[in-house]
Amino acid sequence: MTDVTARRRGRRRRTESAETRDRILTVAREEFSERGYEQTSVRGIAKAAGVDSALVHHYFGTKEKVFEAAIEVALAPALTGRDVALAGPADTVGERLTRMFFGLWENPVTRTPLLAIVRSAVTNDTAAAVFRRLVSVQLLLRIAGELDAPDAELRAELAAAQLVGIAMLRYVIKVEPLASAEVEAIIARVAPVVQGHLTSP
Repeated sequence: MTDVTARRRGRRRRTESAETRDRILTVAREEFSERGYEQTSVRGIAKAAGVDSALVHHYFGTKEKVFEAAIEVALAPALTGRDVALAGPADTVGERLTRMFFGLWENPVTRTPLLAIVRSAVTNDTAAAVFRRLVSVQLLLRIAGELDAPDAELRAELAAAQLVGIAMLRYVIKVEPLASAEVEAIIARVAPVVQGHLTSP
């Protein structure tokens, strides 16, 4: 076997490996979304992905790690949007962050995995711990790092609590009239409150 052939085979194996990992992760998000954390198993994910369960363990380890990887992918648009929302004048950061947040929930593509995450976190302690860890490290601490305030972490947590609480009522529990209210009307009312949490004296 020539060096060129060996390199090609190596590249092909890496590509196939990445594709398999992505397929497992896609199926895992669907399984967690449909069944919740407790009812989802590594064996079920493997079967739906058309692979052996040992391969799921090879790429991710435990079910908790699979769930964590699924959350990271689902939070990726939020992290990108967070950076965009924070890149601007401090006196309008509340509206930008609120608009970014509800944009994710209003989009069916990002809403489905977010619903899976929240539902799993509400019903399972392990899922809740993973969710808290990722939200704290990936989202809240980064927002706090951009705030020029002595209690920046508390401010970021209060803003997040405001937004997540409304998302729970609107998208998960579907309390009326909040569930059917125009999203622009919600943003108009909520953004000043988020702004106050982040920047008011």
